Amino acid sequence: MISDPDLAKIGTLKTVVFDAPDIGRLAAFYQEFAGWHPRAGDEDDWITLTTGDGWRIGLQRATDHVPPRWPDPAAPQQAHLDLRVPDLAAATARAEGLGATVLRRTERWHTLADPAGHPFDLCLNPDDPRTILAGVMLDCPDAKALSHFYARLLGKPVTYEAGGMAMIGEDSAQPVMFQQVDGYIAPRWGDPAYPQQVHLDVTVTDVGAAERAALGLGAVRLDGAGPTWRVYADPAGKPFCLVWSV
Repeated sequence: MISDPDLAKIGTLKTVVFDAPDIGRLAAFYQEFAGWHPRAGDEDDWITLTTGDGWRIGLQRATDHVPPRWPDPAAPQQAHLDLRVPDLAAATARAEGLGATVLRRTERWHTLADPAGHPFDLCLNPDDPRTILAGVMLDCPDAKALSHFYARLLGKPVTYEAGGMAMIGEDSAQPVMFQQVDGYIAPRWGDPAYPQQVHLDVTVTDVGAAERAALGLGAVRLDGAGPTWRVYADPAGKPFCLVWSV
């Protein structure tokens, strides 16, 4: 354990949200491939998928979505999911059959793009017959700095830190990982030339207190809000939302 396991948190990770122009197609892909379940009662511009082991993946309709072109640095990814599978070749073939595109193959993992262009990694885990979501990986210019920001935001201890990589939270307990990228290009909220691709929704009980704490850690308030949500940028420029119940 690298940081205090009893770290006080500002909020709780609720949902990892991906933009897509056709959220119905993307939901069908992950439902068929990974067995994730759509939540009843969603609206036309939003679908929530639950993984069965605590993760919530949100799909947000974005008609102007610009997909990354991995590994093209001119159109970089901002985040990706790591999924563990028991048979790498079989899982890759099944994903391709459902509309994914293979981007890279190594001995222990394959990188693919889903039907909306978001990269994801399939990682070999022969000891478990399930397809499971191991974690979400955020690209950033400084893995150590961003991991410590989110450790404080989400109350998850830093459990790994080395060689431009970091992780907060324990394996099998919704860990968030950080990958240091040379020449990192941040999204710019509201600028279609530098669009967001993904964001995190963080549940809070007192948005005023949570906002003050997040800003004190280096977050920036952005021009976006609704009755139960406000938009911010983390120190790497990635948007995230503080959300609450009314």
